[in-house]
Amino acid sequence: MAFSFLHELFLASLLLLLIPLYRQFKSKSSKTNPARPTDWPVVGMLPSLIANIHDFHGYATALFAASGPGHSYEETGTEAPFSTSVRFFCTCDPANVRHIFVSNFPNYPKGEEFASFFDTMGGSFFNADGESWRRQRARVQHLMASPRLLVFMAGSCCDKVEKGLMPALARAASALAPFDMQELLTRFAFDMTAMPVFGVDPGLLSVHMPPMDVPSAMDAVMEVGFFRHTVPISCWKLMRRLSIGPERKLAVAQPLLRQFVAEMLQKRAHDGAHLDIVSSYIVDPEYVGEDREPMDFLYATLINYMFAGRDTERTGAHRRLPANGGNSKSGMAVFEPNETKPLVYLSAALFESMRLHPPGPIERKAVLADDVLPSGHEVRAGDTVLISVYSMGRMERVWGEDCAEYRPERWVTEDGGGAALRHVPAHRFMPFNAGPRSCLGKDVSVAQMKSAAAAVVWNFDLDVVPGHVVEPKLSVVLQMKNGLVVTAARRGSDAATSGKRAFCRGS
Repeated sequence: MAFSFLHELFLASLLLLLIPLYRQFKSKSSKTNPARPTDWPVVGMLPSLIANIHDFHGYATALFAASGPGHSYEETGTEAPFSTSVRFFCTCDPANVRHIFVSNFPNYPKGEEFASFFDTMGGSFFNADGESWRRQRARVQHLMASPRLLVFMAGSCCDKVEKGLMPALARAASALAPFDMQELLTRFAFDMTAMPVFGVDPGLLSVHMPPMDVPSAMDAVMEVGFFRHTVPISCWKLMRRLSIGPERKLAVAQPLLRQFVAEMLQKRAHDGAHLDIVSSYIVDPEYVGEDREPMDFLYATLINYMFAGRDTERTGAHRRLPANGGNSKSGMAVFEPNETKPLVYLSAALFESMRLHPPGPIERKAVLADDVLPSGHEVRAGDTVLISVYSMGRMERVWGEDCAEYRPERWVTEDGGGAALRHVPAHRFMPFNAGPRSCLGKDVSVAQMKSAAAAVVWNFDLDVVPGHVVEPKLSVVLQMKNGLVVTAARRGSDAATSGKRAFCRGS
C-alpha cells in the first residue's frame, strides 16, 4: 500500500522532476556528503527514503552512527509550483535533546508546519503551542489529578483485561490457530482508551470482533503524517487538492473519525457513566455552542485523546480488587497495579522494549531564534529540528557496545536489600517525552502496562509463527507492517493466589 501511493506521486510529478533533478545532480553531486541523503528539489528526501523504505529507522540510525550527533541539510525547490527552501537539523544526541526539550524549551515549539501535518487534530493540545497549549495542558493535568476519574480509568482497564483480553487469548489458544497479536492489542488499547474518554465501551474487543474501521482511520492519519514529513508542503497540498495518493486515504479517514466521536457522544448521552473526560468539556463554551452542539474544537480534542491513549502508553490508576487475590472468575490470574509494583524485572523488560522500539520514533520541532546546540551545531530561526528517538535508543555512545541487544538487565541495579530500577533521565529515554511536554500519566501508565503484561505472561505462552516477517510500517507511530502473528497456549488454570503472590515477590 505504501508503494502504491508513492507510485501515484511519481506519476503526478514525473515531468516536473526530470529537469530539476538533473540540474541538482550536476551542481551538487561533487559536494554531497555520502553519510547523509541527498536533498533533491521538489521531492526532498523521497528518493533516499524509497531506496531504504524497508528499513527507514535502521537507515536513519546508520546515518547517525556514521555522521556523529547531528547534521544539517537544506531542502530546496525552485521550480513552480513547488518553490520551497527549508533547512533541517537532525540529531539523536541526548545533550541536544535536553537543550531543545528542557533548557531552551520556549525556543523550540512544534510550529505551524507540524500542526498542518496533523490537521485532523486541529488546534488541540497535540498541535498547540504557547498560551493555548499551556491552557489545554492545565486542563489535562487537572483531569489526571481527579481521584474519581482515575479510579474509573483503572477499573476500565482491569475490566478490559479480565473480560476482554484474557477471554480473547483463551479463544485463540483453544482454536489452535495463529492470530495477529498486534491487532488484538490494538482492539484492547482502543476500547481501553475510549472508555475513560467517552464513558462507554465501543466493544471492539468482543466475541464478535467488529470491523477495525476507526483504528484503521487512525492509522491513516499517522501514515499520512509520516508522508507529509518527507515531501515539501506544496507537494502534499497539491495532492490533497487533487485527492490522490495518501491524501485520498486521509480524506476518507477524517470524516470517519468525526462520525465515531459523534456516535460515542450520542451513546454517552443515553447510557454513559459520566465519570469521563468528556464531562470536563461539554459545559465549556470554547468547545460547545450555544445550542449545546459540539464545535470543531471539541471533535479535534476528543480525537486527540484517542490518539494519545491508543498510540502512546495508556493511563490509569490503582484500584482494589475483590479479596480473592485477583483471580478472575475464569480461573485466570489478573493483577492490580499495586501488586505489580515489586516486579522490577518486568519494568525493566518494558523499558528495554520501549528503548529499542519507542512508540513515537521521531520528534519534530521548529526554531524561533538562532541558537547554538551543545554539540556545537548552529540552528537558525525558521529551521526545523528532527530528533530520532529510535536512533538515540540504539547509539553506542549513549547505551554502550551492546546497544542493539535486548537486555533488560541494563535497567536493574542493586539498592540496599534488593533489586531496583535504574534511573535514566528523560532526555536519554524519551517514550514519554521530556521537559514541559512530558507525559502527565507516565507512572500510572507504566503500572497499567505491567498489569496487562503480567496477566498475559502468567496465563499464556505466546510463540511467533516461524517464518513470520516483522518490519516497520511507514508511520509516525512505530507499528509492524505485517502484524505479529503468534500462537497461544494456556498455562495451568490453577493460578492459585499464593502462587501469584510469590510471582509478584519474586521479580
